[in-house]
Amino acid sequence: METELEKALMSFYKEGMISFLTNQPESFDEAVELAISDKQPYAWRSAWLLWSCMEHNDRRIKKHLSRIVNSVKSKNDGHQRELIKILSQMELSPKHEGVLFDICLNVWEQISKSPSVRMTAIKFIIKIVKKYPELEREVPFLVQDHFLESLSPGVKRSISKMIKEFDSENCLIDN
Repeated sequence: METELEKALMSFYKEGMISFLTNQPESFDEAVELAISDKQPYAWRSAWLLWSCMEHNDRRIKKHLSRIVNSVKSKNDGHQRELIKILSQMELSPKHEGVLFDICLNVWEQISKSPSVRMTAIKFIIKIVKKYPELEREVPFLVQDHFLESLSPGVKRSISKMIKEFDSENCLIDN
């Protein structure tokens, strides 16, 4: 039997889902549980909804960080993207940053993955590299042509812009 949250996830457009979660704050933990589950079609939608409703470093998410980080690896592309977006808005411990960094590296290097999840992964990678300058030398390797070839022209432009901004701050990549 569907819960009220599950019904809302399947019945409403984005504004209605946000309104439901805002007006039913007791459903937030259920939304997190669904987001890290494999219960489709609710899981992906719940992760997407959480990202739309959360604050930066949301205290309601903090207690679930380990489980969210550990769930990312086993999800499909769109679901991974939404979970990474949630985690990108949180202040993670170095341990969680390391685990998510490794997951994002793996996602980025899989050129058959969806461009949107790969772009989300490289954004997180760049965020971490900015925080830990000792990782800067990894960036030129990650933007070699074979990693970019499978991307659409628009995604390539976005990533190139992001890398150029990073490069101008760090002077790493010869153009």
